[in-house]
Amino acid sequence: MRGQEKSGVAAETGASASARRIAVLVPCYNEEVAIAQVVADFRKALPAATIHVYDNNSTDRTAEAARKVGAVVGHEMRQGKGHVVRRMFADIDADVFVLVDGDATYDAPSAPRMIEKLISENLDMVVAARLIREQSAYRRGHRSGNLLFTWFVSHIFGASFTDILSGYRIFSRRFVKSFPALSAGFEIETELTIHALELGMPVGEVETPYFARPTGSASKLNTWRDGLRITWTILELYRTERPLPFFAIFGFALMALAVVLATPVVVTYFEQGLVPRLPTAVLATGLMVLAFLAFASGLVLDTVTRGRREMKRLAYLAHRAPYHVERRAGTP
Repeated sequence: MRGQEKSGVAAETGASASARRIAVLVPCYNEEVAIAQVVADFRKALPAATIHVYDNNSTDRTAEAARKVGAVVGHEMRQGKGHVVRRMFADIDADVFVLVDGDATYDAPSAPRMIEKLISENLDMVVAARLIREQSAYRRGHRSGNLLFTWFVSHIFGASFTDILSGYRIFSRRFVKSFPALSAGFEIETELTIHALELGMPVGEVETPYFARPTGSASKLNTWRDGLRITWTILELYRTERPLPFFAIFGFALMALAVVLATPVVVTYFEQGLVPRLPTAVLATGLMVLAFLAFASGLVLDTVTRGRREMKRLAYLAHRAPYHVERRAGTP
């Protein structure tokens, strides 16, 4: 009986998946060597999907190579992966969105399994957690940075993922059409992750193989530059989404410094009845005032953030729920 029920659920999941419009989104910059393989692999894995390749000012024949193998080619003139993703999310309409890099490092055959998880568990985002198949695929600095960022985001926004910088993700339509996409470059993955965690969206993760780039293809990532940009993005999002603890850190630091500076002045005053170090006393007073202003700013901005979060949540809920939930809701 249980086996029949499980097979029935699987059949329903497969049917709902086949009834959905699936769009594969491939942002590209100088990927002439790899893009044909990416398009071919995803066409084989998802025969019913439409594959969109958006060229981001490539200086090689990326667009021509993608068009030759049957991809729908678009263009984004503003340089940066974040700009491309924003344009793709705005231009393309579908029920399920597959976002993947155009460097042939991600495993296309894992896409149906990720989509099945998205549908069967009624999720809004499924992230591909990379399993290294070749040591040359993932430089040690990038791996260490990813672990550090994942730990940092987990401690601030809650633990849900083991690979927050993965460029291979599956989205529901309501995620894509309610995502603001404010990032410009490779920090877009961090923004996608934090957006889902901040709104409490149902999300999941699937382990997938990760391979080295094809011979002749070069990575566009810069360990230090992009690492600093991602760090800055996390801090910016922490400031905007967690203003009270953010400003409280500065408030407590200013308060502690004020107490350290004021202590000898107060002790001298009680012992001698004099304030011989007037500039120190003024500085300590000013620091204490700034500390209270920091706390007040955090409280005010926290109220503003709650209202903005409610609006983002309402924008997310304005889009219809996944297909199989609507079916079940209509059944007697």
